[in-house]
Amino acid sequence: MIDLTEIQPRGIDRFETRPQLPPAKLDALSRDILALKKELNAVILAHNYQVAEIQDVADFVGDSLGLSQQAAKTSADVIVFCGVHFMAETAKILNPNKVVILPDKDAGCSLEESCPAEKLKVFQATNLNFYTIAYINCSAEVKALSDVICTSGNAVKIVKAAPQDRDLLFVPDENLGAWVMEQTGRPMTLWRGNCYVHVEWTHSSIMRIRNEFPGAPLVAHPECTKAVRMLADEVCSTEKMVSYCQRSSAKAIIIATEAGMLHRLQKECPGKQFIPAPTDNCRCNECRFMKMNTLEKLYDCMVNLAPRIELSKEVIQRGRLPIERMLEISARPD
Repeated sequence: MIDLTEIQPRGIDRFETRPQLPPAKLDALSRDILALKKELNAVILAHNYQVAEIQDVADFVGDSLGLSQQAAKTSADVIVFCGVHFMAETAKILNPNKVVILPDKDAGCSLEESCPAEKLKVFQATNLNFYTIAYINCSAEVKALSDVICTSGNAVKIVKAAPQDRDLLFVPDENLGAWVMEQTGRPMTLWRGNCYVHVEWTHSSIMRIRNEFPGAPLVAHPECTKAVRMLADEVCSTEKMVSYCQRSSAKAIIIATEAGMLHRLQKECPGKQFIPAPTDNCRCNECRFMKMNTLEKLYDCMVNLAPRIELSKEVIQRGRLPIERMLEISARPD
C-alpha cells in the first residue's frame, strides 16, 4: 500500500453545528427553491448523505452511481449538485456545456484529498502495466489519470471486467479496495486512503450495539474497516441498503454508514426502525463535508448560479473516458 502523509481535508476548520430552520421558514424556502428550479430549467441532484430538507426538494436522491447516471442523461440547463465537490465535478465532466453549481464550494472529501493527482502520476510511473481503477471519490484530475471509475455499488463488477493481463491499482479507498479483493479474488495494489467517517466505527462499538439489539441485522458500507465488515449481515452501497432493508423481514436494522442515509431509509421503508451504528465517541456519525450544504446555501447558489464548477477542456476530455467506461460496464447484464 502507498503510505501518504496526512492531508487536511478541504473545509474541515469551518464546520459548525447547523441550526435548525423554523418549520414556516423551511416550507417557504423549499417553495422558493422549487419555483427557481422551474424558472432555471434546473435539476436538483442530492446524495443520500445530504440533510433531510435538501433530500426532500431534490429531483433525485441516490448514491454516486445513480447520481452519475442521472447527470449523464439530464436535459436540464442547470445541474444543482447537492453533495461534495468531486460529485459536482463528475457532473461537469459529463455535461461540459451545462451550468453545474453546488451549494458550498468547500464541501470536500477526505478520500479525494488523500490522493493528489501529482502523487498518483508519480506512482503510476513505477509500473507501466498498472491499470488504474479510481473510486469516484476522487478529483477530476485523478479521474483523468485513470483507466476506469467505480462506485461502491459497482466496484466488484468493474474489477471483474478489468483486463486479466494488467496489474490493478485501486485508488483511493483502501477499505473498499480490500473488500473488493475479498469478493473477486483479484490482487490489487491499494492506495492508502479512507473515509474519515466510516473508519470511526470499531469492532467494540459495533459489538455493543449488536448486543443491545440482538435481533437486528447490521448493514455496513464497504468503506468501513474489515473489523466492522466481518460483523455485518450485509456489506453494500447505500443504494443497495435501500433494497436490502425493503426485502428484510426485520423490524429493526442497524445502519453503519453516514447518518443522512437514515432519512431516506425511513421514507422508503415505513414501519421499520433504523438504528444508527455508534462509534466510540458518538451515537450518530455525520460527514462534516456533506453537512456543509444547507437549504439556505442551496437557495443562494440557485439565485446566483454560483459557486460554479469549471474544469479545463483537457481534464474534461480525459476524465470523461473512464467515467463513460464505468457507465458502459455497469449497464451490462450480470
